[in-house]
Amino acid sequence: MNYRKDRQGRDISILGYGCMRFTKTAGIIDLAKAEREVMRAIEGGVNYFDTAYIYPGSEDALGRILERNGVRDKVYIATKLPQYLMRNINTVEKIFNEELKRLRTDHIDYYLMHMLADIREWNKLKDLGIEDWIREKKESGQIGSVGFSYHGDTEDFIEILDAYDWDFAQIQYNYLDEDSQAGRRGLMACADRGIPVIIMEPLRGGRLANLPKAAARPLRESGLGWSAAELALRWLWDQPQVTCVLSGMNSFEMIDENMRIASSVEAGSFGEREKQVTREIISVIRSKEKVGCTGCRYCMPCPQGVDIPGNFFYYNQVYTDGRIPAMSDFARSMGMHKTPGFASLCIGCGKCEKHCPQHIHIIEELKKADRTLRPLPYRVGLAVVRKVMGR
Repeated sequence: MNYRKDRQGRDISILGYGCMRFTKTAGIIDLAKAEREVMRAIEGGVNYFDTAYIYPGSEDALGRILERNGVRDKVYIATKLPQYLMRNINTVEKIFNEELKRLRTDHIDYYLMHMLADIREWNKLKDLGIEDWIREKKESGQIGSVGFSYHGDTEDFIEILDAYDWDFAQIQYNYLDEDSQAGRRGLMACADRGIPVIIMEPLRGGRLANLPKAAARPLRESGLGWSAAELALRWLWDQPQVTCVLSGMNSFEMIDENMRIASSVEAGSFGEREKQVTREIISVIRSKEKVGCTGCRYCMPCPQGVDIPGNFFYYNQVYTDGRIPAMSDFARSMGMHKTPGFASLCIGCGKCEKHCPQHIHIIEELKKADRTLRPLPYRVGLAVVRKVMGR
């Protein structure tokens, strides 16, 4: 297993275990199976385990496994505060203590503010007194490092990054999302500040591991002998700014394969042939997109607050990844902003179209995107969720 350093100089396995996808039967985690798999990973050198308060049964299962096998001191636990549910600092304390109990531990190695989408959410936590609370927990040893997981655009990510002295950040990043969400700019912004980065969704929820036949052809004919998943993981680990890549592993085959790759890969070893194969795969996938938006952002800012590249990104994702995953991602990121940049805000002023290098008919395409991304039942459901979460 290869390791990279965190901000405190600790060795973190470049392969992290995402505990959200433990195998379930009738909605209940198969603890015996999860235990065998977690122990297989630990024996292979994986030492970073990621869970969260809202992952049903995950914290409790991980805590039981680590306690029963006496391996708590061999791993680092990362879990998350559901910041969107916090109303006062007493609730923060209550949730944290519940997590300690579930995990059967007296400290959390890596504690994240879960699903920050814009600076407003961090400011809300600051108003509750979270900075003093974090300081006390770190001084007492109950928290080792503090970070945040993120779903939103690059500008908001960098603003959050500069709002606090973070120990690490967690972002969605893969070769299809290189220019969306935090993206490469966010990754490099972290590197410039000496902040380690944990990667989630390296395979886009498994979709980059199961490529469409046409997209898989360049890899199959390349002679590399890699699976689609291996290509995606090696693309990430080739970048030294990536500290750890999370994988929701739930089989010995997946664990062994990922550990094999993580034990052999080196930063800077992804050569021109590999990059060309990746570009060809991206080209095939992108050919299914409806709008040729490159995410250059020359159309921005919109006077009405429309996130033009964001809407087009998720609109295209409907046709590359499928409606359900695309709309889920759309709701989780743009839909949770305090002021979502929905396409429906467009008044047709045309300012954006004057600056688009691709000469996209933005006004008309935004209407199509909005109809696809926000049908009536979806709008109603999202409104309810936003109200519950205080958006």
